[in-house]
Amino acid sequence: MTQIAPNHHTGRPRAAVILAAGQGTRMKSPTPKVLHRVGGRAMLDHAIDAAQALGCTRIVVVVGAHSPQVGEHARKRLGPDATVVQDPPRGTGHAVLAAKDALADFDGDVVVTYADCPLLTAPVIAPLFDLRSAGADVAVLGFEAADPGAYGRLVLAPGHVLLRIVEAKDAEPAVLALKHCNSGVLAADRAQLFDLLAAVGNDNAKGEYYLTDIVGIAHDRKLATRATFAPEAAVQGVNSQAELAAAEAVWQAGRRAALMTEGVTMPAPDTVHLSWDTQVAAGVTVEPFVVFGAGVSIAAGAVIRAFSHLEGASIGEGALIGPYARLRPGAEIGPQAHIGNFVEVKKVKVGAGAKANHLSYLGDGSVGPKANIGAGTIFCNYDGFEKFETHVGAGAFIGSNSSLVAPVRIGDGAMTGSGTVVTADVPPGDLALSRTPQTLKTGWAAKFRALKQAKKDKKA
Repeated sequence: MTQIAPNHHTGRPRAAVILAAGQGTRMKSPTPKVLHRVGGRAMLDHAIDAAQALGCTRIVVVVGAHSPQVGEHARKRLGPDATVVQDPPRGTGHAVLAAKDALADFDGDVVVTYADCPLLTAPVIAPLFDLRSAGADVAVLGFEAADPGAYGRLVLAPGHVLLRIVEAKDAEPAVLALKHCNSGVLAADRAQLFDLLAAVGNDNAKGEYYLTDIVGIAHDRKLATRATFAPEAAVQGVNSQAELAAAEAVWQAGRRAALMTEGVTMPAPDTVHLSWDTQVAAGVTVEPFVVFGAGVSIAAGAVIRAFSHLEGASIGEGALIGPYARLRPGAEIGPQAHIGNFVEVKKVKVGAGAKANHLSYLGDGSVGPKANIGAGTIFCNYDGFEKFETHVGAGAFIGSNSSLVAPVRIGDGAMTGSGTVVTADVPPGDLALSRTPQTLKTGWAAKFRALKQAKKDKKA
């Protein structure tokens, strides 16, 4: 057995090679597999996030010629030199070799990860570098599968010494009986990794160059090969829409559990849908059937009531949102403000203590502190070509069914009568009215009903 020299690799620079060249045919979607989203974020971005959280100073994404969108996405995130192309695809070992030139000047450890494993986070991968620091030449991340099926098997000696990895299609019955499986994630010194890959052949059932073969080669060379293990859910890959939904469910459950541990109240957590960047402070209550899109932050004491949808919005302390509210990007809801049922807010700053409790659209502008927006109020912000702003001053009162035709300003403490269409600024403290004066026709309704009833009786 090869002995490990402790602390041999401590503090070495880190790089990541993210494999993203798969065809993804089982997804049956025009969207490339690794650009499908979990938690509202592309799976490729989850892989990049993990690499960056690990401190990888170089990240290379291996893409296929069939999916230029994947390369564009990676370069937009990481820069123009972030991708290399594997063409044609000839296995995982061949894919990692595609990154050889891109890392030619890198001196440090390389971790190989996968863009279709959205639950693979930095804490799950980090033990590989611990093994490297302890002297392992090749460190592999494994898991124990409930149903090993088509997974590659880890053949181990005592002490998690890894002898070799055998793909299921090439495995004998005794190996297939093993439950320790290969996640595909491994770490090694950059120069040693590519030296081992140079010795990999394709004499196997698929005729491909397997990355996993480097383990057996390394062991034969008396190098230290070790395995560490992660929960099965953390390393699960996505190859179909059903597996994407399963990964989403695991991700959502984990994020909800984390928020509740941090002090967020969720009476029915399984009904709440979070985004990758949702920020919820301790002391917030999130009622059932709430959906968070990207870019939402909620301060302590706020209540998000049932059936609300929030995206790109910030909510202040003690604010009350919903039920059935919709907050769109640019909505800034101040402390103690109320946004009620069937109210939509887009790109509006709502001041502290202001209220819009029912059936309103507030788009582009601002609502001052303690202003009241009556039911049926509309910020008429669009003329078919351009957007314009509406600004409602502090303490203003907007009567029900008012239409505020932007650009317009309602001054502090001003009021509008119900049913008013406001087309010009209203000075502070003034009342704006624009409805037709009411007229009465005495007895008209009674005469009308009598006439109609007589006609109905004649037909009977």
